[in-house]
Amino acid sequence: MTIRTVLVDDHKLFREGLYSLLEKKPNIEVVGQASSGLEAIDIIQELLPDIVIMDIGMKNVNGIQATRQLKALVPDTKILALSMHSNEKYIAEMLRAGASGYLVKDCAYEELLNAIETIMSGRIYLSPEIAGAFVKDFLFSGEEQIPSIFSILTPRECEVLQLISEGKTNKEIAHKLGVSVKTIDTHRQQIMSRLDIHNVAELTRYAIKMGLTPMDE
Repeated sequence: MTIRTVLVDDHKLFREGLYSLLEKKPNIEVVGQASSGLEAIDIIQELLPDIVIMDIGMKNVNGIQATRQLKALVPDTKILALSMHSNEKYIAEMLRAGASGYLVKDCAYEELLNAIETIMSGRIYLSPEIAGAFVKDFLFSGEEQIPSIFSILTPRECEVLQLISEGKTNKEIAHKLGVSVKTIDTHRQQIMSRLDIHNVAELTRYAIKMGLTPMDE
């Protein structure tokens, strides 16, 4: 069976390198590429691939948000996160969003192939170097976990928060999301109220800490 694959990463050179490697495998066909979460959502709904290799650190709609939306729209498509971030917060949010696996970008090519095969067989795959720490620190910690940002804010508020943390103005956000400036101002006030954070600098730090706005890769 040929595994139809879509690559999502905002670094063109990385996508092209990954494409070249995967195309050498006779059972893997790269049917599409996207450079952002928004582009990925459109392409993946059209192509309906078997698996998506998804970066996290992308502007406007990051890999976590894109994964969450895609699992609601095309639940049969598997998603494998491939990121430079090994922090358990990013791992946890991607798995909560519906990803079936998580790899760090410095993994070997053979591990990527193993992850794809594992996920396509219906299992979860985590890089060995992060699996132990994740299980210990996140799943079995006796300490109370910080609530997921997605349990505090609505999906639209998460989108607005990411754009705020990227330095966008209310007018720019309204144009991008196709709503009024007044609507964005209302979202901004609700976000600050829900989080009890009342300036952009603190909102940005919070968004990064919670994995909503990954640090620049």
